[in-house]
Order: sequence, then structure tokens, then C-alpha cells
Amino acid sequence: MPVTQHVPLMQLQGLSKAFLNGAVVALRGVDLVIEPGMVHGLLGANGAGKSTLIKILSGAFPASGGKILWKGEPVQWSSPREASAMGVATVHQHVPLVPTLSVLENVFLGDEGRWRRHAAYRSRFDELCDRVGYRLDPDRLVGELAIGQRQMVSIFQALGTGADLIVLDEPTASLANDEREVVYQTVRRLSRVENKAILFVSHFLDEVVALTDCLTILRDGQAVMRAQTCDMDETRIAEAIVGRQLVTLERTSARTRRPDAPVALELRSLASPGKLQPISLTLKAGEVLGIAGLLGSGRSELLHAIFGADPDATGTVAVAGRAVGRSTMAAVKAGIGLVPEDRARQGLVPQFEIWRNTTLPALAGVSWRRWLPVRRHEVARGAEAIRKLKIKAPSPEALVTELSGGNAQKVTIAKWLFSDIRVFLLDEPTAGIDIGAKTDILRLVRELSAAGMTVLIVSSEFEELLAVSDRILVMRDGRCVAERALEDTSEHELILLAGGQSAQPSLAPTGGAQLTQTERPWH
Repeated sequence: MPVTQHVPLMQLQGLSKAFLNGAVVALRGVDLVIEPGMVHGLLGANGAGKSTLIKILSGAFPASGGKILWKGEPVQWSSPREASAMGVATVHQHVPLVPTLSVLENVFLGDEGRWRRHAAYRSRFDELCDRVGYRLDPDRLVGELAIGQRQMVSIFQALGTGADLIVLDEPTASLANDEREVVYQTVRRLSRVENKAILFVSHFLDEVVALTDCLTILRDGQAVMRAQTCDMDETRIAEAIVGRQLVTLERTSARTRRPDAPVALELRSLASPGKLQPISLTLKAGEVLGIAGLLGSGRSELLHAIFGADPDATGTVAVAGRAVGRSTMAAVKAGIGLVPEDRARQGLVPQFEIWRNTTLPALAGVSWRRWLPVRRHEVARGAEAIRKLKIKAPSPEALVTELSGGNAQKVTIAKWLFSDIRVFLLDEPTAGIDIGAKTDILRLVRELSAAGMTVLIVSSEFEELLAVSDRILVMRDGRCVAERALEDTSEHELILLAGGQSAQPSLAPTGGAQLTQTERPWH
């Protein structure tokens, strides 16, 4: 009796991709095998080639060389619709939804035929909610949703296609802890119960270790490691991603503080109806204030109120003793810069190049007589930003949409570095980026502080706050529920406070061990 040869669901053989007539090589002969019922982790630093590979699999890019075998047959998809029709669904990191349509309409956006058969679509939507264990209002406009909810809509959209292979590109980067757990349960159910193949891309090494069966690591466009996840740990994975042993990033308590530094930022009863209870605080030049809290705690709302982006905010914001007008223009003029959580929609102009994005807040410095922009000066500033922040890009002419997540985030920060900014507001600056880029950004926070800048940083990863902050505010339900000096708190206590519990001294570790990359890779 003949033996039936095993055929993988998808197989990549020597896949390559080049841009600009071969001047930029994104993928170099990548081999990859994806099996049904398995969760395959795809990891790599920003710029390693992950996004390019995903776009080829989803039909957005053609490959320059190599083969894609789907169920044993060679394929060459010409569009995302064609890939979807064959059974490949992709949940992208930057959610491509239609903000003016409802949740229901977005979930079934790819369906053909008449749109207004509400009963049938609502029944399918309810089945998806039951299947995932997460409820969304089907009639709410997507444009009104928070970023985490939009991510869940995108996941529903992918599951609704009935695909055999589901590509999840950073699916949990913008989610709260409870939403992350929903994604984990969904991934396990899809692979183990429904025998789906999952290609799982994430920078959270703990969830990669917990969820995946095997993994492939890309570096500089090449697959440098293939392994069974059970044979790996977070430290080995982290070192394979960046190609070197990661150095220690000690807690800020080791650096010298300046008690005589002048007051840089003062908040007096800053509040916003329904969003933010009155908060008053004073920050000195060179101080880094960490803001801890769960999604919906009011942490982002606090930064928006300081920046003048909340028209309903009341109270006073003062920089260097002078009150700031309640508008973003007045805030920038006073020396306040905001790096928002949703960089794709709020932090960058996607259709602009790197140089144009980096010069927007401070055109006068690259203009003739401070009013007529000079292109060569703008491009030179873009090149300086690339050099200063180690942005991985072929030139300042590259569109920000062509950059990886970590490099795009660096551009959102770089645009303020050439302005007269004294107060930096950083809202989840390391979300969705790799451990190497995270370390670069956290080091930049320290450099800004050392140069006398004041920094307010929001992060869901409390260990990051402990690594760079002088003191930490804990927020919950729009209120500041606690304030801790760095040396008097721990990650354990911050988790308790943010979750609504009272931290008990007997439960909180004392002293706090130094945070090292080799011992605890950035999540």
C-alpha cells in the first residue's frame, strides 16, 4: 500500500523581496513551513523583514524570487482578495478598518452580495462573539472605538472568513490584559480545536513562549533560527533577535538627581468631565514621571489634557511658571510635545516622507528667513534624525508607511527633538516594537532627562517605568490613586494598585532587583 506523503499547509522556499530596483533587499532566501493545528511564531527586530513577509503572504506584495506552495501547489497571489479567497486571513498591526462604517459592516466587509440582510449577518456576528468570548456593539461606528477595540474588530473580521491560515501581526500590542487573554484563548481554540494554522507575530516574548509550538527568527531579511519553542527561553530568543547579548539597563535610582532643578511643569486641578478627576502636580527640569495604569484608567487622557487636545479640560497647565493656553498650538509654542499612542492616526502624516514628518513642528528652523521652507535643509534634518535615532531607512525620502513599527515610532519622537520642546509627553512609546528598539527609546528618555528635559511616560509595561522613572503616578478610573518614589515601589505593588487593590507591605518585594535585559527581556 503506497505511503501518503505529508504536505504542509504552506511552504515558502527561498523567498526574496527587493525594492527600488534591487537597491533595498528586504528578504533573502527565506524558507518557512506552516502546518495545520500549529501556532508558528515569527519574530525579529523592526526592519528584519517580518512585515514584508506578511504582505507577501497576504497578497499585498509580489515576491521577487522563490516559491510559495499552498497545500502543495505553487501559488502567486496578485491581491489580498485573492489570498483571502484561497484561505489566508491577516490581522494587521495597524488595523485597516473603515471608520465610518459600523462594527458589523467592518467584520463582514469582504462579503459579496446584498448588504442589508441584517438578520443573517447579526446571527453570524453573534456566533463569532460566542466563539471568541468577547462582545462588541455591532451598531457602533468603528471610528468611535478605542484602539484596543478596533484590534478586536480586525480579529473578528479575520475569523469571519473561515480561513485555513490566520496571520496575526502583533494582535495584542494595543490590548488591555483581559483582551489579551481573550486573544490567547482564541488562538488556542483555533489551533487545537479547529485545526487552523496560525502565524503569530509578536514582540511580547512571554506570550510567544506560552502560545507557540515552533518559531522562526528573522534578522536582516534572513531566517537565522528555526526551533521548537519548548527548546527555547526568553533570553535565548531575545539574543537571537538582536544578534548579540543584550546589555543591562539599570533602574534610574542609580543616577544622580538635581534637587535644585527649576520647576518645568505644573498642573493645578487639571480635570476633564467624565474622563479625568482633578490632578495637581509639579515636575522639575530633568525629571521623568512614569504614569502606570490599565487601559481606560485615564493615563492617556491626562497627557491629552496637558497637551491641550481635550477641549473639555479645565484647570491650569504651566510651563516654567507661565500658564499655557488650552490648545495644542499653545502647548507646542510653550514647549510641550506629545508622542501619541496611536502613531499611525495621530503621530504621523502617512503620505509624507521621513524628512517632511520630522520638520513639520519646527519649519522655521529649516526656512529662509523663518517663513519659506528650504527643501535641502529639511532633507538634511531628516538625515540627521535617521542618524541620531538609528532609524532603519534607505534615505530621508522614504515614506513613513514603508517603515517598520519601531522605526516609525522613532520618527514620531524625532520630530520633537529639533523643536524648542522642554516637556515630552510619551504615550506608550514602546508599544508594538521589538526589544532592541525599545531599549533605544528608553535610553533616549534618559538622554532627554540628562539634557534637562522633563518627561512624562505612559506604559502598560511597569518594568519599563521602573527602569527610567524618578517617581510613578498610578491611575485608575480617571483618578490618581497613588504616587511612589522609585526606590519605594516595585512592579508587584504597581500591579496591585493599578488593579484596584491596596498594596500591602508584606506582599510587595522590598528593594527591587535591578532590571536587566538578559534576565528579564522587555515585554
